Amino acid sequence: MSNYPAFPTFYRDGHFTGLKFHCKRAVWKRQGTKAFSEEPSRRNMLRKVLSLFVLCCLGLMEQTPPVASTGAVPCATRTLVWGSGLETNIVLPARFFYIQTVDSSGRNFTSSPGENTFEVKIVSPVEQFTRIWVQVLDRRDGSFLVRYRMYASYTDLHVHILLNDKHVAKSPFILKGPVYHDGCDCPQPSGSVWKKDMQCPVSFPQIEQDLALFPRVDPDRNALEVPQRFGQRQSLCHYTIKDNKVYIKTLGEHVGFRIFMDAFLLSLTRKVRVPDLEFFVNLGDWPLEKRRPSERLHPIFSWCGSNDTRDVVMPTYDLTESVLETMGRVSLDMMSVQANTGPPWREKNATAFWRGRDSRKERLELVKLARAHPDMVDAAFTNFFFFKHDESLYGPLVKHVSFFDFFKYKYQINIDGTVAAYRLPYLLAGDSVVLKQNSGYYEHFYSQLRPWEHYIPIRADLADLQEKIHWAREQDEEARKIAVAGQQFARNHLMGDSIFCYYYKLFQEYAKLQVTEPKVREGMEQVEQPTDDLFPCSCHRTPQVKDEL
Repeated sequence: MSNYPAFPTFYRDGHFTGLKFHCKRAVWKRQGTKAFSEEPSRRNMLRKVLSLFVLCCLGLMEQTPPVASTGAVPCATRTLVWGSGLETNIVLPARFFYIQTVDSSGRNFTSSPGENTFEVKIVSPVEQFTRIWVQVLDRRDGSFLVRYRMYASYTDLHVHILLNDKHVAKSPFILKGPVYHDGCDCPQPSGSVWKKDMQCPVSFPQIEQDLALFPRVDPDRNALEVPQRFGQRQSLCHYTIKDNKVYIKTLGEHVGFRIFMDAFLLSLTRKVRVPDLEFFVNLGDWPLEKRRPSERLHPIFSWCGSNDTRDVVMPTYDLTESVLETMGRVSLDMMSVQANTGPPWREKNATAFWRGRDSRKERLELVKLARAHPDMVDAAFTNFFFFKHDESLYGPLVKHVSFFDFFKYKYQINIDGTVAAYRLPYLLAGDSVVLKQNSGYYEHFYSQLRPWEHYIPIRADLADLQEKIHWAREQDEEARKIAVAGQQFARNHLMGDSIFCYYYKLFQEYAKLQVTEPKVREGMEQVEQPTDDLFPCSCHRTPQVKDEL
């Protein structure tokens, strides 16, 4: 394999599509190219391509890492180790870091060297026993994700990474303490310091878009008007965070889902001092604020947004809980998926796959399509609820399939349920390409996804699904590239650290908009932090009186 990058064919709406080049041999190929001098846009495109070509040939662009040959042996000194789990001040429910296997000549492995290749031990030099659960997850692409959950805090931690009893890279990695565990109530007083430690992005597009509709937020007015407008027919939580303590009043009948928001707010306030703020969380599926921007809007925080509503979107309760309960009571999370992506691409079943319940009419059409074209689509219901009278037409029900078994198939269909299908983060993290239905619903990260880059788009009515499956079969390498790009997006943007950053940034920016003081209202109760009498922690940070905005 060449050590030089190869750039793909450029194709856009025009005919400037056939230009290809390879830096090493500088081979050009032009197919059906128009006279690009006719339009400035084409001239600009040509300049960009030529610039890339020159940079590439001069060795000024980032090179694709060389790939280890078959039969190569991992090298302890050349193997790479990095990640936030090697940093003392990044506190997460489950910390994590990465290992990239490299051979003695510096070439990266692109397939698994064996799931038991590396041994990881995390110990405290001053403790005889450490309450830390470690898992080494083989991502089967030559890299490993190491995650660990701490059940107590320690003065220092030493992370030993071993290959055949030899230390890997700069092992042992030393985390100088105190090293706090997730349950330790010891918030970083400075939000700016916390964000820097967490390496949070400067901004999130969805937060900017959502809050642009609310140039000012009046907690006093909202405290009166929101319960009057929504409290009788909807289920909401009215939250106030004051002096980094969480207070709540529930509205409506079905408020069980408050447990997800309660747990996350407690976890966040244990890690960083959150600005004082007061807000309402919608506990239902559907976003609520349907007024036009020109009317008086109420900021309602929801787990899903839509093109015809104005809610402020948060990460879904499903994704939020999976972050909190990784290595806990959930088995499906963004880390475990990475170790269960099914067989290699070439060995996957070239059929589009879907399982779920009957929560949308298009899902009925999908099952109908699967019956007519079983060679292209494998889709069936595991539960009937909304269209029980049609069960005889679209049944029988099939047994539930492990989510990890989805990735035995190359093509994953993502189709809305009652709102957006909350499985999309996990589908992207797998090793299959996602065929995503065009939808008016969206999650907090959809605005960063690009069709034909991170997923294959399909029409809302699924009319072009067969055509898109056919395209993916015919253009297997392109489909594979889209799958890899989607997977990389999920790894970069949807892990636990990103979710904590998103929530904090949302609360910070929202707090800046408040024009009256957030208050602990009549009828609110404090959501208490859990206690751990067996392994209490001592916080060594000095509290900060004033919140940072």
